[in-house]
Amino acid sequence: MGRLFAGVFERAGADVEVSGRNTSCTAAQIARDSDIIVISVPIHSTAGVIREVAPLLAPSQLICDLTSLKVFPMKEMLLSQAEVIGLHPMFGPSVQSLQQQTVIVTPGRCRKETLAMLTGILESEVARITLATPEEHDRMMAVVQGLTHFVSLSMAGTMRKIGVTPRETEPFTSPVYQIETGIVGRLLSQDPVLYGDILRMNPYVEEVIGACCAAAGEARDAVLSKDPQTFERLFTMDSRHFGDYCTTAASLTDFLIESMVKR
Repeated sequence: MGRLFAGVFERAGADVEVSGRNTSCTAAQIARDSDIIVISVPIHSTAGVIREVAPLLAPSQLICDLTSLKVFPMKEMLLSQAEVIGLHPMFGPSVQSLQQQTVIVTPGRCRKETLAMLTGILESEVARITLATPEEHDRMMAVVQGLTHFVSLSMAGTMRKIGVTPRETEPFTSPVYQIETGIVGRLLSQDPVLYGDILRMNPYVEEVIGACCAAAGEARDAVLSKDPQTFERLFTMDSRHFGDYCTTAASLTDFLIESMVKR
C-alpha cells in the first residue's frame, strides 16, 4: 500500500522518499526532512512507528497513516506537533488505479488548506472521499470489515467441520454460491496477521460478533422450528430492515452473475 501511495504522491508532483526494513533511509530522516509523512506498516506495528517519529515533527508538517483502524493511530499521531489526517484506503494494493475507489479521510488536527490539499490529491486520482471521525470509522469498520470477515471465517469453518471442500461442491454450484465461496477463498488467500489485527484490535468488533451469533441463533431456531410462519416473519423483518437496498443488491448481483456466465 505504501508503494501504491508513493505513486499517487509522485503523480501529484511530490518528491517521495521511502523508509522500510530494507532501505538505507531511516524513518527519522524522513520525519525530519519531509513535509508529509505517511505511515504504512502492519496494524500491530503502527503505534510503535508513530511513536518513533512523532517527537521529531514540527507544526509545519503533516503526518498521515494508511491503517485499517483509526482511533488508536490518531491518538498516537496527535501527540506530535504536526498536523494530523488519518487515511484508510478501502481496497487492496493490487488495484490498477484509485479511480472510483473509496478512501476514508479522518481529519484530526489540520488547517482547511491542508485537508483540501490532501483530498485534492486523492480526487485528482478520481478516488471517492468519505469524511468521518475516527470513532465513526472504527464503528463502521466493525460491520464493513469485522462482520464480513467473521461471517467468511464461519462459513469456512463450517465446511471444514462437515468435511466438504469447495472443489467437491463445484459440479453443484450456482453463481451466487460461487460469489459467496469466492469471497471466503479470497480472504483465506491473504495474510492472517492482517485480518487478525483488523478483527482483534477494533474495540467495536466484539459487539458486532455478539449480534451476529445472536442472529445466527434466531435463524437456526426459525429453520428448525418447522413452522413456515416463524421463518417468514424473520425473513420479512430482515428484508424490511434492508429496505430498497434489496432491489439495488439484486441488480448488482445480476450483473455479476451475467459477467460470470459470459466469462
